[in-house]
Amino acid sequence: MATCFRHFANLATTPQSETVRAIGTHLRSADGCRIPRGTQPTEDFGREIELKTDDGNLEMTSVARAEPVRKLKQLIIIAAPLFQRDMVARYRGSTMGLAWTFLVPLIMLAIYTFMFGTVFQMRWAAEGAAPETNGSLGFALTLFIGLITHSYVTEVITRAPSIIVSNANMVKRLVFPLQIFPVMVVYTALIQYFISLLIFLGFQLFVTGTVSIGTFWLPVILLPLTILLCGISWFIAGASVYFRDIGQLMGLLATMLLFMSPIFYPVSRLPENLWPVFLLNPLTFIIEQSRVVVFSNSFPDFSGLLIYYGVAIAIAIAGFAAFQRMRRGFADVL
Repeated sequence: MATCFRHFANLATTPQSETVRAIGTHLRSADGCRIPRGTQPTEDFGREIELKTDDGNLEMTSVARAEPVRKLKQLIIIAAPLFQRDMVARYRGSTMGLAWTFLVPLIMLAIYTFMFGTVFQMRWAAEGAAPETNGSLGFALTLFIGLITHSYVTEVITRAPSIIVSNANMVKRLVFPLQIFPVMVVYTALIQYFISLLIFLGFQLFVTGTVSIGTFWLPVILLPLTILLCGISWFIAGASVYFRDIGQLMGLLATMLLFMSPIFYPVSRLPENLWPVFLLNPLTFIIEQSRVVVFSNSFPDFSGLLIYYGVAIAIAIAGFAAFQRMRRGFADVL
């Protein structure tokens, strides 16, 4: 592994005739690293690498410049083992392991239900509320759909600042497709969201005796938020390499979003002059629409979703462009 790593780090300065040789249907480097035929390193590609799983170990192979579709396929091949490793590595060494992905949402649901449904005796009186919201269990359902959405966003904005810095070896030693790291943060958070959603559906079945068919609209509602988060993650990850204080600010922003989003209250409870301000919060529309489709079995606001999609795509493009521009100086800073 170490030999392969050094080989690809110095590949551009080694004559190809001395570096690789044909073996069967693949090319292998002089020290045994496998290189798929047709993907020999070229100077203009920047010597990006491909990670493959071979007998449980990550193997590094070079990826040549290809057509957009082929290059996207190569990026997916690179990302897949990284994404899987990131998900597993979060709980590696702990006794409970991946069981924490289920325990954390359950514990969070229990705490918030007890505090806001029993101690403070808060109730929900608005469209898009769970049945029997006069009880603490009904309030917990309404609360939980907002909490898992907030947790999704929080996971992304708090991990993104450190994702490039924590993988500095990829920046320094290889020209690696670094843009997949911020996407990896979004992917891991999205998996956690759907695990929490399964817990929510189980809790809803326990409380109401049924599962809402409106749940099937949630991916449509969540997709623009995911696109938006990719753009935000790219920008935060790139900017944090130069400004390390961003990581501290994201923790504060996460707390602000918890109370500035309609998680513990509906937007209708706010003074009307504050509605435009709260609607600028990207979580407001997503949480409100999630509650409408899940608890009212209604269609989402398609016109609002269309606008959200447009804004999300524009921010994603801008975030990616900013990241690609900032990455040029990563090696100097790190």
